[in-house]
Amino acid sequence: MDLTEQISQLEADLQELSSLLEKSERKRVQELLKQEQRKVEKELATKRHQQEQQAKREADPTAGSKAPYTTKITNYAWDQSDKFVKIYLDLKGVDKIPAENVEVNFTERSFSVLVKNLNGKNHQMSVLNLLHPIDEKDSYKKIKTDMVLIMCKKQATKKWDCLTAVEKQSKEKDKPSAEDNADPGDGLMKMLKKIYEEGDDEMKRTINKAWSESQEKKFRGEETMDI
Repeated sequence: MDLTEQISQLEADLQELSSLLEKSERKRVQELLKQEQRKVEKELATKRHQQEQQAKREADPTAGSKAPYTTKITNYAWDQSDKFVKIYLDLKGVDKIPAENVEVNFTERSFSVLVKNLNGKNHQMSVLNLLHPIDEKDSYKKIKTDMVLIMCKKQATKKWDCLTAVEKQSKEKDKPSAEDNADPGDGLMKMLKKIYEEGDDEMKRTINKAWSESQEKKFRGEETMDI
């Protein structure tokens, strides 16, 4: 029995219950009839709501459908020429969806990508704090087989060491400092000097004695080499 028939049956039940309620004279019977009436009214309202939803789905199959899940794009590579920084996004089947489903927005120091409804998902990527400013008006996208190519037009023809300013800061932080490359002997001398300055008289005498013996050995070694 479809929804239309179920609704018709419930409407007929409700009409008969109303008729019986009017004819009934005993209070207990009236209460039982009212309870059943409320039960039928509730069921009838539910069936009518289901019928409305069904009609909407038939009129627009996409109505009420679940929004696609959005995932971040992490699989990409980049390259550059004198005029452009090129970002390659690996997205299987992207060339088979409508071109308007691929949206790319540029600013002077960023770009964002949104690929709608590809393999049942939305795919998103944002790159902020580009290493150098770009010309957003002359930047554009290209859709290739299983790939989106982002073309960021450089404002200057200088070579980019990395894609973002954050990456450059991270590389500079990881570079060894001048102190890391210093002679280990210099570090030892600084440490001994600090101990000497902060030590008591006994410590200073010990360091002076060790220094004198060290210099004496060094002098004797040089004499031996001269002979």
